[in-house]
Amino acid sequence: MGMKEQLLTRINDRSAVIGVVGLGYVGLPLAMEFAKAGFKVIGYDISTRTCDSLMKGQSHIQDVPSAEVAEQVKAGRFVATDQEGRLKECDAISIAVPTPLSKTRDPDMSFVQAATEAIARNCHPGMLVVLESTTYPGTTREVMQPRIEAQGLKVGRDVFLAFSPERVDPGNPKWHTKNTPKVVGGVTPECVEVASALYGSCIDTIVPVSSAEAAELVKLLENTFRAVNIGLVNEMAIVCDKLGVNVWEVIDAAATKPFGYMKFTPGPGIGGHCIPLDPHYLAWKMRMLNYKTRFIDLASEINSEMPEYVVRKVARALNTDRKAVNGSHILILGIAYKKDIDDMRESPAFDVMRLLEERGAIVDYHDPYVPRFQEHGHSRAGVPLTKEALEHADAVVIVTDHTNVDYQFVVDHAGLVVDTRNTTGKTKQSKARIVPLSKLSEGIPEGELAHL
Repeated sequence: MGMKEQLLTRINDRSAVIGVVGLGYVGLPLAMEFAKAGFKVIGYDISTRTCDSLMKGQSHIQDVPSAEVAEQVKAGRFVATDQEGRLKECDAISIAVPTPLSKTRDPDMSFVQAATEAIARNCHPGMLVVLESTTYPGTTREVMQPRIEAQGLKVGRDVFLAFSPERVDPGNPKWHTKNTPKVVGGVTPECVEVASALYGSCIDTIVPVSSAEAAELVKLLENTFRAVNIGLVNEMAIVCDKLGVNVWEVIDAAATKPFGYMKFTPGPGIGGHCIPLDPHYLAWKMRMLNYKTRFIDLASEINSEMPEYVVRKVARALNTDRKAVNGSHILILGIAYKKDIDDMRESPAFDVMRLLEERGAIVDYHDPYVPRFQEHGHSRAGVPLTKEALEHADAVVIVTDHTNVDYQFVVDHAGLVVDTRNTTGKTKQSKARIVPLSKLSEGIPEGELAHL
């Protein structure tokens, strides 16, 4: 019996030991699915604090209940460790580590490279390695395969190597790890077969593709599609602003078309680990091939300028009240990158806060999911959402539209509200002057239409 058949047998009878490298937003939910499917799972993370908390049954991921972690730890199906050597016990390993961008917007592959080195040091015949971290096309074959084969193991015969992009959407009540279709692409057909069998043991739908490169491109296309369309609708918000038209009304009306249109909404920028970063991986790879990705670059330019656009909105609104940004008290509502989660990665709220403070504003924030955070070594604490806090603020800026915030209370007690998410659209009339992301509340200055 060959290595492939042995591994398939161990996967099918659940005797295989599964490793998950990186126990964050992607890795921990995946580890739980493998454990619930009956596998023994070894979660490896370089953070001793994270591992210790998990072994006490305490989850640090909002979508994974602590009770679920505690159950799997107690049953002996899940162990979290910072000991690299335990990877040697694994028959299959999924890598779910961060893939950020450098300051020059180039891919930072240091986490993937470190994970690959750790696995190579502990690799053995009959092992499957799957990269889930978003990356540029060619990473699996060009970066990982040579390092693993340097151990004297042939990919596709002795060991198996594949790419399967994570599709985690934090806070989504409908789509989660188990019921979100899983794309799998391998370096060889044998790699695809083994990886598909592994994920098929705990995920409802498997979508095999012909190569690792195809799987890598799937994730980049998904999020580039979103980034480009968000850039389009953000530009439409600016267009509507200049024309004095309510962009939300236009979007809702367009969304009634039952074909040929998909609803996207504008906002203060884009956040999260995927949408702001993934298109840059594809753009970087294409620059290496002397091709300019014009749609991607333009969408990135528009989206990255939205925080500045919001701050200009705040400045104009304060100016109408005969106030300067310098010295004004600004209350930011919501700093998570999207509603109803505690994930702050790449949140546009940070840029809005920074730009306001650079202009001399005194900025506080309230976020029911993020009572405190650290940025650039400085710790900041949120303030309670009280009548006094709202009345004290010269402007309240709604950046993230958490559903558990009482926006009627906000507009009842604030004097000025700059609403980037249309959360106040259904509130009753109150004393607050509301400035939306688009549609000029004061109308278009005479003669401006001639210059549009």
